[in-house]
Amino acid sequence: MSIKGIFTALSGALAQTTKIDTIANNIANVNTTGFKRDQQTFSEYLTAMEKQPEVIQVPRVPASIESFYDMNGGDKGFVDASGTYTNFEQGSLKHTGGKLDVAIDGAGFFEVSTPAGVRLTRAGNFTIDGNGQLVTKDGHAVLLEGDNAAAPEQRTVRFSGNSQVYIADSGEVFDGEKNMGKLSLVNIKNPESMQKIGSNYFGFKSNMAPEIESVKVPSLKQGFIEGSNVNIVQEMTEMITAQRVFEGTQKAISAYDSMSDKLINVVGNVKG
Repeated sequence: MSIKGIFTALSGALAQTTKIDTIANNIANVNTTGFKRDQQTFSEYLTAMEKQPEVIQVPRVPASIESFYDMNGGDKGFVDASGTYTNFEQGSLKHTGGKLDVAIDGAGFFEVSTPAGVRLTRAGNFTIDGNGQLVTKDGHAVLLEGDNAAAPEQRTVRFSGNSQVYIADSGEVFDGEKNMGKLSLVNIKNPESMQKIGSNYFGFKSNMAPEIESVKVPSLKQGFIEGSNVNIVQEMTEMITAQRVFEGTQKAISAYDSMSDKLINVVGNVKG
C-alpha cells in the first residue's frame, strides 16, 4: 500500500499558504494609492511528465486494484504554485483637490526615475521635495515627455519656488504661467511583461520584451487620485475559502500519517 499521496496533500497545503500570503498582501494595501491586486495561480503537476511515454503503462481496462500496479507513477499529481499575476483593473477615483494630485482614468502609467532605473506607477499623489523637484511620495522624480534615449534626469521637473504650481487635466505641468512640459504617460500593450516592484511600482521581466507606446492624449483627472482596486469583501471571502481548503489538506496529511503509523507499527509487526 502506497502512502506517497501525503506529498500531494502537502503540496496542496503549501499552495494554499502561498495564496493566503498573497491575499493578506492585497488586504494590507487596500488603502495604497494606485495599488493593483495580485492573484495566485496554480496548475497540476503530474509525475508522469517526468517519465518517457514508452515506460508509462497506463491500463486500458476498467479500473481495478490490480490495474493500478501498472501506472508507474502516472497516477500521482502535485499542486504547482505557478506564480501570481497582477489585475490591472481601474481603481476608484477619490477627490482630494490637491494641485499636484492627478489620477489616470483609463489605460496608462506614469514614468518615474528611481535609483534602479525608470519605473512605472499609477500613483499620482505627487509632491515637491526640498530641491523643488516634482516627485512621488517615495521621493522618485516624475518624468516629462521627451527623448527616451536621453538620461532620465533631463526629463525631470524642477520648480522655481516663486509661483503657484499645478498639473492640468491634459498632464501639462505649470510653474505659475510657465508650462514646464507634459507628464510622460505610457501604455504597455502586453501587460504580462510587467513585474511588480514594491506596492505600486512596475518594471519589466527579463525574459519578455515589453511593447511600449506613448499615450498622446491622456485621460487624467486633476485633483483626484486612483485608489486600490482591492475589493475587501472579495478578498476576505477568498481568504476564508483558502483557510478551509488548507484545513482540509491538513486533515488529509494527518490521515496519511496515521496510515503510515499503522503500516510500520501494526502491519510490519505481523508475522506470517
